[in-house]
This record gives sequence, C-alpha cells and structure tokens, in this order.
Amino acid sequence: MKTLRIALILAALVALAGVPWYGSDVVIQFGISTLLLAVLAQGWNIIGGYTGYASFGNSVFYGLGSYGVAIAMVQWNLPFGVGLAFGALLAVVFAFALGLPVLRLKGHYFAIATLALAQVMTAIVSNIPLAGQNVGLVLPPLNNDALFYESALALLVAATLTIFWITRSRFGFGLIAIRENEEGAAVMGVNTTLYKVLAFALSGLFSALAGGIHAYWITFLDPASAFDITLNVQMIIMAVFGGPGTVFGPIVGAFSLSAISEILSSKVTSIAGLFFGVVIVAAVVLMPRGLADMLRRAKVSGWRYFIENIRAHRL
Repeated sequence: MKTLRIALILAALVALAGVPWYGSDVVIQFGISTLLLAVLAQGWNIIGGYTGYASFGNSVFYGLGSYGVAIAMVQWNLPFGVGLAFGALLAVVFAFALGLPVLRLKGHYFAIATLALAQVMTAIVSNIPLAGQNVGLVLPPLNNDALFYESALALLVAATLTIFWITRSRFGFGLIAIRENEEGAAVMGVNTTLYKVLAFALSGLFSALAGGIHAYWITFLDPASAFDITLNVQMIIMAVFGGPGTVFGPIVGAFSLSAISEILSSKVTSIAGLFFGVVIVAAVVLMPRGLADMLRRAKVSGWRYFIENIRAHRL
C-alpha cells in the first residue's frame, strides 16, 4: 500500500511537471494560479492546521513577498532571485517581530488581531515612495509562463515536503501538542512561544515566496491587490475543505475548489461569487476536519458521518 501511494504521488508529480509541454496557454495560466493557491493553503496549514491558530494575516506575508520582488527589480535593478530572497526575508522578520506579541492571544482574539494587519499594511505601504505609494509598481515583463509554472510547482513540492517533515519531527509533535492543549504542552516541556513563532515564520516564508512569484508573473503591484484579505479567506477555505492538519488535504482543496470556481465563473458569474461562502459553511457543518477525514471515515460510517457532525453543531 505504501509503495502504491508513493507511485501514485510520483505519477501525479510527473503529470503536473509536464503541463507546460502538452497543455494550452489557458491551462498553464490556470495551473500557475492554482499551484500558488495550493502553496498558500499549505503555508496556512502550518500555523492553522498544525498549530491551531487561525491566522488571517498570511496575506500580509504574501504582500511583503510581492513588494520585496517589485522593489528589488524596479527600484534597485536587482535580479528576480535576489528580490525573492529579499521578500522572504521581510516576511520572516515581520513574522518574528509580530509573532512574539500577537501569538500571546488565542482563539478569536488572535484571528481579529491578524485580520486587521492587512488593512494596516495597505495604509503603510500606500505612503512609502519606495513602494510606489498608491500608484504601485510595474515590473519588467517576462513572457515565460512555463518558468513561472515550474517555479510554482517546485515551491509547492518544497512546502509539501516541509509539511511531511513536520508530521514526523519533534517540532511537528510540539505544534500538534499546542493545538490540542497548549497549557499541557507547556507543562510537558514544549517551548510554546518559540514553537508558535517558528511556525508563524515558516508559514509566512512560503506565503511570501508565492507572492513574489505571482508579482513577477502579473508584472503589476499595488497595495490593495498585494494585501487583499480575500486571498487569505481563500487559502483558509481551501485548507479547511481539503483537511487541515494533513499533508495533502490543502492541495486537494486548492485544486478541486479552483477548478470548480473556474467553471462557475465561466458559466454563471453570479453564482461564482457565492461559491466560497457556501463551501466554507458546508465544510464546517458537514466535514469540519476536511475532505481527507471524510473520505477516511465515511467508508465506515457512511451517512452517519455527516449526521454526527450536524448534531455536534446542534443544527
């Protein structure tokens, strides 16, 4: 069974890697967007799925990564790789500086605190001349969708391997202990503050790298699009739908929801706008542990799986 699972994963990876050679331009562009969303979902999975802190601030890391690339390439005439590293450094430093005070909050207090970050950063960046203020920055164009696709795929592989390492490392066990019972984890010797800040920074790192790739791909950046809170909502929905706290759940959620959303937006635009709202309500009520848990348990309990979840929410 384990050998078959590895073979299927490798086959899927080879098929994805070959898309630029056999897929149309539309498919490649859709693939870039979906792969980057999957990276964002995996990044949120570290702090939200494994650590249990529902962060609405990952869009800030995404924006910092985007602006890191834009400032380095436009204002300083540096190559893309340097800009990507600069944006990642900005996000990690910000995560450590912000994580120490904000991660002392819990539950909805933490969620509200991180929710305000995007608006604050939008206001700050809008007044910085180096970042183009409200006008934004225009990056040099690069007509090479295959490169952006492969970069996004490589980043998703790196994020997934990191998640896989987390599930089997002492660091990961510490994060799960914090999610289940933070006070108990502290009593057992887990340095909860350090672990939470490291998880926050690691989550921010992948979000920033995804933002940097996306900024160079679309070649334009302004504060409103860079720190868009709806992007954070999407990554949360995809992670929750696929299965938070699992290795492949966020990827499944990102691919499936992106495909459905794309179909709806091309067929019925008015319904597409309501799609993610319906998905998050259905996911929380019917399968709060995500699609991965549903597929694992529904084989045994069938419809009782959904009934138990409905009763748990007293509906």
